[in-house]
Formats: sequence, structure tokens, C-alpha cells
Amino acid sequence: MLAGCPTWPDEFAEKYRKEGCWRGETFGGMLRERADKHGNRIAVTYGDAHISYGELDMRADRLAAGFLELGIKKEDRVIVQLPNTPEFFEVCFALFRIGALPVFALPSHRQSEIAYFCEFAEAAAYIIPDTHSRFDYRVLARQVRSKLPELRNVIVAGDPEEFQGLSDLYRDADPGRHPHVKPDDVAFLQLSGGSTGLSKLIPRTHDDYIYSLRISADICRLDHNSVYLAALPMAHNYPLSSPGVLGTLYAGARVVLAEGPSPDETFPLIEKERVTITGVVPPIALIWLEAASSRSEDLSSLEVFQVGGAKFSAEAARRVKSVLGCTLQQVFGMAEGLVNYTRLDDPEDIVVNTQGKPMSPFDEIKVVDENGRDVEPGQTGELLTRGPYTIRGYYKAEEHNAKAFTPDGFYRTGDLVKVNSSGYLIVEGRAKDQINRGGEKVAAEEVENHLLAHPSVHDAAVVSMPDDFLGERSCAYIIPRDTPPAAAELKQFLRERGLAAYKIPDRVEFTDSFPQTGVGKVSKKALRQAIAEKMAQAAKAKQ
Repeated sequence: MLAGCPTWPDEFAEKYRKEGCWRGETFGGMLRERADKHGNRIAVTYGDAHISYGELDMRADRLAAGFLELGIKKEDRVIVQLPNTPEFFEVCFALFRIGALPVFALPSHRQSEIAYFCEFAEAAAYIIPDTHSRFDYRVLARQVRSKLPELRNVIVAGDPEEFQGLSDLYRDADPGRHPHVKPDDVAFLQLSGGSTGLSKLIPRTHDDYIYSLRISADICRLDHNSVYLAALPMAHNYPLSSPGVLGTLYAGARVVLAEGPSPDETFPLIEKERVTITGVVPPIALIWLEAASSRSEDLSSLEVFQVGGAKFSAEAARRVKSVLGCTLQQVFGMAEGLVNYTRLDDPEDIVVNTQGKPMSPFDEIKVVDENGRDVEPGQTGELLTRGPYTIRGYYKAEEHNAKAFTPDGFYRTGDLVKVNSSGYLIVEGRAKDQINRGGEKVAAEEVENHLLAHPSVHDAAVVSMPDDFLGERSCAYIIPRDTPPAAAELKQFLRERGLAAYKIPDRVEFTDSFPQTGVGKVSKKALRQAIAEKMAQAAKAKQ
């Protein structure tokens, strides 16, 4: 095991192997088996390019040989910042084959984050596109290297300029030279949400992550006829594994790559490639629901529309079946492990009003109060979890791990949930999203769900704002559909829906869009900062 990576105690590892969770598979072996079985079947579609399982396997081998020749070795960390292109798969599986560890950065990360990842992970290489979405990543690489001259290799997919070209690294394959990779080895490092600071690195093993792919593919009923559209940046855990692109390859199905999630990009792909399943985040889901009625593309092949990454409001969830004509599947999970799904045959009430139940029978969950005591059934508390694919600690973060994990190995998710009588989770928000208004606790997502029921509200985000008297008050940011409703009208609407007075937003701000995280979630951290700055400027102007 890589130094600095906490792992499962022996008794748990033995249990997970005995129960068949961990079957001794590796990612390199997985692709080889799929290539042997499905050789000429298409694995990845990108534009007019169609790459078979056999071709992907061969190119991963050839690139692995080039990485070894470059001096990249087992357990070396490699920052991979690639968009949704075939090179993403070739790079990752080549690194898996030689036991080097991809560290998955998002295309939206910039100098501060990348320099930190490279330094903290002691990266042996940094792999980028030349340009993407009108941004030149070679300029970013120069900035990073100026701060970290010890960064040995910068590898570019496309025109490398002064750096190493990825296309020049493909060599005659010699799998016999590959270092031995074990199923319990760390396969890669993912990034934590990082909403309160720089991201932590999450170590995922071949054993634990492949188990999550297998269960996800089963629950989502993937088979070799399935076509998964990667609309979100696939370096993120959700589109990577739930079931995501890796779960699709595990099932021997086909991945279609989109450069972005907008209807202009995705709707034509759904029609052309007969996409059967895709996953987006709630803000994108709202855009799709709005766009579907005014577009002409045939979306009838779409069977499953996944929404995850944040809670999807019940008001919007009810519209999916009638507007898109497919089954909604809510997904709630985290890069650290636990994934919950609504099942495809669940009744509408469950699909609309819950965020699913744990996917594995070996997932353990607790819901506790602020003192760590179990709450009563149906009451809201913080979600704790452990299981065969939930990590036991972050990479090189001993002090943080002592806070983020209980002594008996439960991960403190920071999510506020309640569990219904059937074991399904209802997400009430994040602990940090809970607004403490003079001792009265306001769950932001509860208020947002009510606001989204107003016919003039396209999207809503409720955040805290500082207050000298109450400590915090609430501010509702609103994206209107057309003409913004009056703030007083919205407040009256909430009162009429029976919302407690202390939950009525103290302030309403209208905006054209929300700031977003790298994967497209609403950045509430940025909204909190924006309203705090606006209030500070107003106070200063009065002086």
C-alpha cells in the first residue's frame, strides 16, 4: 500500500473478500478481459471516431511502454488534467497498467490548485491538452513549472510546443515489462470536494473501486447494448463511476463523449448515437428540462436520466418523466465512497422525494446529532458511513483524518440526511449549508425546494450572510424564468406554503447565473462570499 494511505483493517478486508465484494481484479486486467471478450465492439465514440475495446487495450499498452521509457514507475503520482477525449482513457489505463497513479484534476482547475496538487503529491508528470474551451493549458503548465522546477515531465495531448508530446510516447508494447500490480494497490487519487479549502486526495484501490463499478452497473441495468453519454467532466467521481464511463466499460457497453453538457452539444448526440443513459447535476437538469420543449431532437432512446452531485428538488424531479420521457434516477454519493441510488423500478414517490438508498448490502450508515449520538428514526442528522468502497482516510492527512473519521472507521460525510422507513435517504443539505439564525436552524435546501415551486423561479440557492445581531441571516439567490418576481411576492408565496417565519429568506438577490464548481455544481461558497462583500460595501458607504 502506498505510504500515507490509510486502509481497511485486516478483519474488514478479509470480510469483503469472503463476501465476494473484492474479487482480485485490477483495471489493467479489466480492460484486457473486455478486449479479449469484445475485441471489435466499440468502447468509445468521440465525434466521428469510434474506438474498439481491442484498439483501446492496444493503445494503452503502447502508451504504458512510453511512460516506462520516460521514467514513470509504479506508485509515481501523475496529475491528469484532460477533458472528455479518448486520450483520457488511454492515459489512465496506461498508468493503471504500470501501477502509476493518476491524480484526477478537473479541466477548470488553474494555477493555484494544480501547483498544490503537483507539490503535495510530488508528481512525476503533469498531463494536459494543448487547448480546451479556448484556454491554453501550456501557459498554465509554464506557470506551474516556474513555481515547481522539479516537475520532471509535462506531457501534452496535441501541439506540445516545448513540452513532451503525448503522441510521441506510443511504443511497441511489451506487457512483460509492466510492474506487478496487485488488486489491493492504490489505483488512483481523486480530489475531495474542497468546499472549505484545498482538496484532499482520496486513495482508491483497484479492489474497492471496481466493486463500486460492478454494483453500479448492475443497479443501472447496463448491458452491452447500453450507451452512456459523458456530459460532465469525467475526471469527477460521479461521471467516472456511477456508473459513469468506467462502469460502462466494465459492462462492455459504449461511452459517447460530449465536450460539455449544454443541450446544443448533448441533444444532437443523444439522437445520433441513440444514447440510453446519462448523468448530470441539478443546474444542468433544469436547463435540459427548459430546453426540451423548444428543440426538435429525438430523445426517445434515452431510458435513464440520472441527476446527482447535489439534491434535486422534488418540484423539478416530477417533471422529468413528462418532459424527457425517461426514468429519473437520483444519485447521491461522494468521491470518498458511499453511493446511493433510487432503483429503476421504484415508485414515483420514492424517485421524486428521496436521493436513493445505499447500493451495497455491506454499506453501513449512521445518522447522528452534533454530539455523535444516533438520532431517532426519521429525524435529521449528519450521515456517517463505512463499507467496502468507502475510504478509511485521505492521503497524507493524518491530522484531518482524526476529525473526518470516527475511531471505528466511519467517515463523517458532513451531509445532513434523514432515513425513511424503507432505508432511503432524504438529503436536507450540508452541515455547512445549515444556517444558524439566532439559534433557529434553517436547512437551505428545504427553502430552495419551496422557491423552485414558484412559476417565475428557474433556480434558487439559499446561503447564509453575516449578521451582527443573529449571527447569520439567510439570502436567497434567484435565477428567474423571465421577468423577476418581486421579493415580497416570493416571501408571501413561501408563507402561503406553510414555511416557518424564521425560514423565510431575509434577503432576495436576482442573478442571471450561479457561480459553479469544476463539475457544474452551484458554488455556495462563492455566493456566501459575494453577499458578504456586498453587505460590507453597503455598510462602508453608509459611514
